Amino acid sequence: MKKKDLVEYLAKTYSLPFHTANKIVSVFFDNIIDTLKKGEEVQLRGFGSFRIRKRKERLGRNPKTGQKVNVPSKRVIYFKQGKEIYGSLKRLKK
Repeated sequence: MKKKDLVEYLAKTYSLPFHTANKIVSVFFDNIIDTLKKGEEVQLRGFGSFRIRKRKERLGRNPKTGQKVNVPSKRVIYFKQGKEIYGSLKRLKK
């Protein structure tokens, strides 16, 4: 699903103009991004949580040359799925 699909679904389901639904989705995503930038965790009950993790500096390898390179430490977004999603996906696999 793309952002546009989500906006169209929201507009259709709640009889909203497309630009209003687009604004709602954009504000929602912007709020998540701003919260993560502050270093805080975002929890959406039943869906999952987003948080920032720090990756340590490590020794990597250039796949083209095979030469060892130093990969600096960095911050990455980590998503942990909620119980409802986990249970739904587990049932789909069967």
